[in-house]
Amino acid sequence: MFKLIVISIISLSMLGCASAPPQNTSNLCEIFIEKNGWYKDSRKASKKWNGDIAVMMAMIHQESSFRARARPPRKKILGIIPGPRPASAYGYAQAINATWDIYKKSTGNKGADRNKFKDAVDFVGWYNDQSRKKNRIKKNDAYNLYIAYHEGHGGFSRRTFRNKKWLKDASRKVAKRSAIYRSQLNGCESRLNRGFLRRLIF
Repeated sequence: MFKLIVISIISLSMLGCASAPPQNTSNLCEIFIEKNGWYKDSRKASKKWNGDIAVMMAMIHQESSFRARARPPRKKILGIIPGPRPASAYGYAQAINATWDIYKKSTGNKGADRNKFKDAVDFVGWYNDQSRKKNRIKKNDAYNLYIAYHEGHGGFSRRTFRNKKWLKDASRKVAKRSAIYRSQLNGCESRLNRGFLRRLIF
């Protein structure tokens, strides 16, 4: 009985560590080195959806700061009482229920979970691919891809973001971070690929 309790505690501890955000979210190389498997998942999504790894990771950073179970804060009633959440957004990519359901149906990834990084980065890659097709946004145009991600493809076409300064500011942050991430990745991707190939062989 005691052994089972110890094993359960260790398993829960390992699960918590696996879902904890990276220690240094400002450096993409350090993120991929710390989080074993994230580079492989990002690389797979990039190849599958013809996406830009730096853009996808910058968008996830903006959405959740890489927190697996992130949710929008609850609205306050009378300033103190926790009320309902403003949206059903959840997980790394902050995907809402309806869009996540469309993603699962469209891709056949029926078992996808929003709190799993591999599914979240695949979702972002898929959505950006839709933005490329529907809104003619280039795969490395982080600014406009993030606006389309937030407003939806119809909203982007209707320019519903026109007077949303806060969204434009957030999109600039994503664009700036994606440029930094890309520069960092250029300096370490060959090393990451060697590690990826080594794991495939051994």
